[in-house]
Amino acid sequence: MVAQKQALTLLLAFSFIFKSSLADNGAGIPVYWGQDTREGSLRDACNSPNYNHVILSCLNAFGCGRNPAWNFAAHCSPSNYCNNLEQEIQYCQKVKSIKVLLSNGGAIGDYSLCSPQDAQNFADYLYHNFLSGQYGRLGNVVLDGIDFHIEDPRSNLYYDDLAQAIKAYSTIDRKIYVAASPRCPFPDRYLDAAIRTGHFDYIYVQFYDNPSCEYFAGNTANLFRSRDSWTSSVQPSNTVFLGLPANLGASLGCGYIPPNELINTFLPYVKKASNYGGVALSNRYWDIQTNPSYSDQIKPYISKSA
Repeated sequence: MVAQKQALTLLLAFSFIFKSSLADNGAGIPVYWGQDTREGSLRDACNSPNYNHVILSCLNAFGCGRNPAWNFAAHCSPSNYCNNLEQEIQYCQKVKSIKVLLSNGGAIGDYSLCSPQDAQNFADYLYHNFLSGQYGRLGNVVLDGIDFHIEDPRSNLYYDDLAQAIKAYSTIDRKIYVAASPRCPFPDRYLDAAIRTGHFDYIYVQFYDNPSCEYFAGNTANLFRSRDSWTSSVQPSNTVFLGLPANLGASLGCGYIPPNELINTFLPYVKKASNYGGVALSNRYWDIQTNPSYSDQIKPYISKSA
């Protein structure tokens, strides 16, 4: 009887590991949420059957003695704790099995890191407030990970130290995911040293707002060339996503790929990479501006087997 129980325990453990591996390696659609109240609630986003990651955007002030602050549009007040999001985050994670990450940085913000110790201090802040389950800025939450969305020209140092410090909080029982949202020119101006550490589980490369590596007017060559540089140069364990605007109105149309062209031209190409992860959309508001939504149209074709 004891032997049977042990065998059953091992079988269940193997099954959990196998399913977790599938969940981590399966292609999907991450989406950014938090920059427009017209996008609906976080619960609304997670009730979509299309997304596998939701990236909360964003914590846009930190480092070098600054008081950390964020901008989630009017979803909550930047001057107060946003604990009204606690139940919605837990709903996404526990009911919908969607990973929820916090994005740091952004195109508009006030942030930089001054030293390896400053990076360690910020990692400690992120862990205790967002990753530990202690009462923090979003209530008692255990987010799945942290995204680096670094675009401030003052901010090109010590992100490798930050990635290592965050990753060090992972344990055998609990993995903390580290993600990056670099722009498509390779290597990224701000995150190259950090990405080369190999600590990044997800890389949501932004193939827009950059004419040298985005799609425009039927020209696929620049995007394919940049995409090949990313997938061939990062660590094999780094899952690479095709980051795109979800609507012609997003990013003033720069880099927008109509769903049919994405399905017929781009996905067959990018799926060839062993570290293909799917398509990351910017953002939830723009995704739902068409009916059916952009994610509705591309979801059936995202997996490698589709």
